[in-house]
Amino acid sequence: MTIGGRMGPVLLFAGDIAVFALSLWLTLFVRYGAAPSWNLFADHFGPFLILFAIWILIFFMSGLYEKGIIFFQKNLSDALLKTQFLNIVLAALFFFVIPYFGITPKTILAIYLGVSLALIFFWRLVVFPKLSRRRMRQEALLIGNGTEVDELFVEVNGNSRYPVHFERVIDPASPTYKEELGETLRNTQAELVVVDVENDSIQPFLPVIYGRAFVRKEIQFADFHQLYEEVFDRVPLSLLRYEWFLKNISHPTFGLHTLIKRILDIVGGVAMGLVVATILPLVFVAMRIEGKGPLFIKQERIGQHGTRMRAYKFRSMRRDKAASHEWTVEEKRDNPITRVGALLRRTSLDEFPQFINVLKGEISLIGPRNDIEGLGKRLGEEIPYYSVRYVVKPGITGWAQINQKYEPGNISPQSIKETRVRLAYDFYYIKNRSLILDLVIALKTIKRMLFRVSNI
Repeated sequence: MTIGGRMGPVLLFAGDIAVFALSLWLTLFVRYGAAPSWNLFADHFGPFLILFAIWILIFFMSGLYEKGIIFFQKNLSDALLKTQFLNIVLAALFFFVIPYFGITPKTILAIYLGVSLALIFFWRLVVFPKLSRRRMRQEALLIGNGTEVDELFVEVNGNSRYPVHFERVIDPASPTYKEELGETLRNTQAELVVVDVENDSIQPFLPVIYGRAFVRKEIQFADFHQLYEEVFDRVPLSLLRYEWFLKNISHPTFGLHTLIKRILDIVGGVAMGLVVATILPLVFVAMRIEGKGPLFIKQERIGQHGTRMRAYKFRSMRRDKAASHEWTVEEKRDNPITRVGALLRRTSLDEFPQFINVLKGEISLIGPRNDIEGLGKRLGEEIPYYSVRYVVKPGITGWAQINQKYEPGNISPQSIKETRVRLAYDFYYIKNRSLILDLVIALKTIKRMLFRVSNI
């Protein structure tokens, strides 16, 4: 039996742990020329177990358990090589900075690097693809229309790692839709029917689908919107109605989650403040060398429930232009980004002065990104339900920032189209928000920051 879908990351996780442990055993075998005794293995396994946990965390931050790695293995070799080298460096620092464990395995670490690299490559590139590859994909029908239906069809059919394959899409807007759907439901060999149940044109056929799926049990049924959310990790905007918000988005109330999140915000805000205090002299000198202008800028932004707040950032453009309804690409035409500003943006350090807003409780470390007041009003007028995203406290980083891909050179939405996608991610976060999801976002944000620094 092959394994894929939701079990893919679990299988990878278990396999990585097994590879790390086996690599240690083989390393000791190579180092001492014989199978290691239980006592020798136990002496090393204890401290290495701590390292295994750190290494798994690094793998997670590097995206090695994401769908993109499981389904598309482009650049996997390079990612594994860099990540494992980083893990060995951390191991060296661990043993030499903390001599508590009584071992300083210089030779063992060198051997372990080679052994673990070979095994992790073999496991990830050879064994796992064979275990996760499905010999047969479940045939399915997709009933619906629109951009999101097309997105799901292309994504699933273009990726053999998914457990299903759509044999066809039936469009409710087609003139021959009723005849086509009726005939298809009677004669199809598909095992699964994925239906956009919110589409009014499909309503007359729901009793037929119900009978085949739940009475005679001839086919399986899946809701299109649930499948779309599972595949893309965002909410399909076509689903949005106020009924959806009433069912899926609750007003955040004070409780354990809110308390812990606030404590983490305070700790993170203090840490950001220390970073600002450390780099402030360097940023000031660099800005003065490049030209005149203020060190900080103040922006009127939208806070929770649409309230008004003033955010603080390092200046990154030539002039401290008053906040407007424009995107960055529009502002850059007459107010270019400075060289110092470009560096601050690439490292995200321009955002760090917002530690003041975090400590004041106006924003959180993690939440939907808030807009400059003028731009936020513009978007609220052009995109339905846009202002609902402010039901929770906005954040410096969030689910959309770590998942959305923008046009080259951009690090935020620069069009209505991109903003709609960001909104889909924001509603996914608001619907599923939890401390675990916040931890995932925090780790991936750190990874993204490090990636930008390494490419400067």
